[in-house]
Amino acid sequence: MSRDSLLTRDGTVLIVIDVQERLFVKIEGKERLAENIRKLLRFAEILKIPVIATEQYPKGLGSTIPEIRDLLRVKPIEKIEFSCMASSDFRRRLSETGAENLVLTGIEAHICVAQTAIEALTSGYNVYVVYDAVSSRRREDKLIAVERMKQHGAVIVTTEMVIYEILRRAGTKEFKKVLELVK
Repeated sequence: MSRDSLLTRDGTVLIVIDVQERLFVKIEGKERLAENIRKLLRFAEILKIPVIATEQYPKGLGSTIPEIRDLLRVKPIEKIEFSCMASSDFRRRLSETGAENLVLTGIEAHICVAQTAIEALTSGYNVYVVYDAVSSRRREDKLIAVERMKQHGAVIVTTEMVIYEILRRAGTKEFKKVLELVK
């Protein structure tokens, strides 16, 4: 699938980057960010889309916030690298999914998310950055980061775009379950 195509559940992985306690409290729009990541995690569970989560230096930044951690069915990968792609554990887990489409969420947009997106694009992945599920401490950092990722070839989407694009149709059992998430 090319990034010019619609997302499908096959070949797609949801990535939750560094939504950690000590950093999260300083993030702009943190409530909406957490809400949208939770929606995407529940959606991924319903459709059996693989999820990878990371934690940047958890000794210093704490664990993934409880409302996200409680929905994870995987243990977050601990890393010290800003780009997830620079972590051998992350690359190994990503390789195990067989995914070619990376749906990126998390913080901070201008550091770990941007570096992950750019390196993933360079490595041949299709990257979808969920605009309303990424953020930074400062609004301008997020805006510039999103623009930079777009310039490198990332596709900018929203939470509902991801959900409805992958679902493709109404009237299914999955649609009915997912509809509860977006109401």
